[in-house]
Amino acid sequence: MTGSGRTTVRSRAKSLSDADAYADASSHRKRRPLLNRRRERSKYGSSIPIFNSTNLKMVLGICFVAFFIIFFMIRHLLNFATEPKLPRTVTPFPAPKIMDLPQFQGEHRESLYWGTYRPNTYLGIRARTPKSLMAGLMWIGVKDGRYHLRHVCRHEDDLNTYGWRKHNGRDFGHQVLVDHGMTLTTGFLKSKEEGSGYGGDWAVRINVEIDKSKWNEEFGRGGQLFFYLADEAGNALDLGGENLNIHEDSLLASGTREDIGDWQLHLKSMDDLELHYSGFRTPHYHNLSDLVEESLASQIRKHARLQLSDSLDDAPNVLVFQIIGGFPFTTDIVFISGTDLESSREEERVSMLTGTSLSNQLKYKEQEFDEKFEKIFNLAEKVDSESISVGKAAIGNLLGGIGYFYGQSKIALSNFFNLREHVNYISYWPAELYTAVPSRSFFPRGFLWDEGFHQLIIWRWDIHISLDIIGHWLDLMNVDGWIPREQILGAEALSRVPEEFVPQHPTNGNPPTLFLALNDIINGLKNDEFTAMDRSEISLFLERAFVRLEAWFHWFNTTQSGKQMSSYYWHGRDNRTMREINPKTLSSGLDDYPRASHPSEDERHLDLRCWMLLAAECMHSIQELLDMESKPGMDYGSTAKLLLNFELLNQMHFDDAYGAYFDFGNHTEKVQLRWKELEAGNYATRQLVRDVTEIPVLRLVPHVGYVSLFPFMGRIIPSGSWILEKQLELISNRSLLWTNYGLRSLAKTSSLYMKHNTEHDPPYWRGPVWINMNYRILSALHHYSKENGPYQEKAKAVYEELRSNLIRNIVRNYQQSGFLWEQYDQIKGKGKGAHPFTGWTSLVLLIMAEAYGNI
Repeated sequence: MTGSGRTTVRSRAKSLSDADAYADASSHRKRRPLLNRRRERSKYGSSIPIFNSTNLKMVLGICFVAFFIIFFMIRHLLNFATEPKLPRTVTPFPAPKIMDLPQFQGEHRESLYWGTYRPNTYLGIRARTPKSLMAGLMWIGVKDGRYHLRHVCRHEDDLNTYGWRKHNGRDFGHQVLVDHGMTLTTGFLKSKEEGSGYGGDWAVRINVEIDKSKWNEEFGRGGQLFFYLADEAGNALDLGGENLNIHEDSLLASGTREDIGDWQLHLKSMDDLELHYSGFRTPHYHNLSDLVEESLASQIRKHARLQLSDSLDDAPNVLVFQIIGGFPFTTDIVFISGTDLESSREEERVSMLTGTSLSNQLKYKEQEFDEKFEKIFNLAEKVDSESISVGKAAIGNLLGGIGYFYGQSKIALSNFFNLREHVNYISYWPAELYTAVPSRSFFPRGFLWDEGFHQLIIWRWDIHISLDIIGHWLDLMNVDGWIPREQILGAEALSRVPEEFVPQHPTNGNPPTLFLALNDIINGLKNDEFTAMDRSEISLFLERAFVRLEAWFHWFNTTQSGKQMSSYYWHGRDNRTMREINPKTLSSGLDDYPRASHPSEDERHLDLRCWMLLAAECMHSIQELLDMESKPGMDYGSTAKLLLNFELLNQMHFDDAYGAYFDFGNHTEKVQLRWKELEAGNYATRQLVRDVTEIPVLRLVPHVGYVSLFPFMGRIIPSGSWILEKQLELISNRSLLWTNYGLRSLAKTSSLYMKHNTEHDPPYWRGPVWINMNYRILSALHHYSKENGPYQEKAKAVYEELRSNLIRNIVRNYQQSGFLWEQYDQIKGKGKGAHPFTGWTSLVLLIMAEAYGNI
């Protein structure tokens, strides 16, 4: 999906100590006074007797020290000349970090400290700090007559449904998980009360019940949960007591951290629960379920019982609590911080976050979510109640899936000879990323081109969260203006990605969709959709971000430019492949969408040209907004004007015979995959390889699909032009793109429609319906339906029918399957690919709301 392996699987960052990052917390504690030094003056003033023996020794000593200082400086300079320099690829962009702006410090930073920031787990909580205290949930489910431990979101678990039905991105969430007859609901709530430490407190309510018609009682009449704490910093965790009895003492665990002070974990329940525990000492946190499974297996072998050992390793940094209860049961788990403070009020705070008090607060937060949802999206008069529920689940799981990651990207090195030994990659600087993710199960990490689409939704919900996310992404920029497109940061993220897809290639880009969101936000400013305070913060953000956005634009405008003026092409295509029928263009995000059969520097990629227009227009808008003067050679208004030149666009990309826009390149249609006998060592193997039976020529690439519609999406075509009528015909033609479920990605008439790209590489962007592109096409249809012209009514009719088809199919699939999907089948409309996919498929909410902005 993002063009970094999804087909197959799918500033200077300074490492802050907890004490540095959370100076607000230190105000609760005493500081040591700084030692004041002052230079004592001799009673003789500044004059030193020349022949004083004491002073002579001092002079000789100074000379001796100076000699060694000079010696070591010369030696250092000589070593520096022979040592390899830090490559530009892994050199941070030399400008103040966006995330250092005051608006992202103080109360804002603390309010987002704790969250459900581990989207790869069914329920995972952590703080926005590199070495966090983490919490999570596991449980034992039953599938195919066998027990299975659930923890990490996986397709193979085959849950009936799961996802945050409601989540506000800050301090509340409500999630439903249905696992083969057993239903778990998880509520999440944060609280900042007097006496709490930095970031406040949080609570989790877990309710477990069964559908008796679907549950086999041979597997028991009770459920087994495992709730754990793990300290990434390695701090030892203290058990509340050897014999845990929640009716006598609710304390499960305690500990101390530099950022939040002392803390406690409590469990309360009105049900009769049995508790067991295990404590582990481990440097690894991405495979905690393996530790639990091994412990349970050991207990079964030794004692024939499925329970933890009630034992601890020395100084454990992981504590796991097994909670056993008869169906149905409910338990409240509470984390309170700052218990070392004089006004900590532990009992009162635990009481406020459990029982009836927690019920009331969760109910209030849910009502608050519903009211805010209707106020922002105003769906009551536009769609039915079933669609509204799907809209809430879309934004709920998008916000609930926001994650925090910390680590170093691996950057591919193809021609780098200045290192002492050969390596295939080099590490980026340690960096943090706060971002939404496309899919909690399959892509639970940051993808650059996805994120722009995510922010079209998130900024409307919470502009401060949106700017925070965009700022984190822009702070990942290197000195050349390049941003790695897939962010695989930390062991948890790395453990889910095949090794060959981990290195990022600094010559390859990705659609700069953050400009989509920024353009939309600027349009919101023009329409007076923000408070005075928000307007000020957005302006300050754009002011700080401009130099990075400028470098990003310059990187694209230089490294991805084509031979002809105002032409561009995606780098990274393989021109030597013998396996692919059409070499993929992963950097475009459209992976296997058909391009010129023979990659070359003569290519002109229509979609990239239109992305550059969007970027230039956005940069020009920022300049106007901030009243900035254009720099020599960086006149974005002129660049936008050039890329908007309709005649030039048509000369370069329009085919009169088809009435469609195409890529240009070295191309032939006479390419296919054939079985051939190939020698492999001493053996001959039969393989499917690329066979070309015609010499390619420079020409337009005749494949009608999403790329053909980019000028339409960009609203470049004049409303009175006959070419606009042709685009409406392409869109509404059932023999080409139109289906009852949305517009297919590639026309049925294409020679590569639904064709495999390799023996093991099924069609991806060669037919299925994708919601991000359908949203952009709808946005353009909505625009032309409001523009006076001969095709206004036609645009309106196509818009209304397409919008209705998309909403109906996505809602129907959600009701039947319990998920939003990565893509939808163009023949029957059934969801396909990764699920839940509440990344850009969540745009269905904006389609319902008819919220298109100026994209």
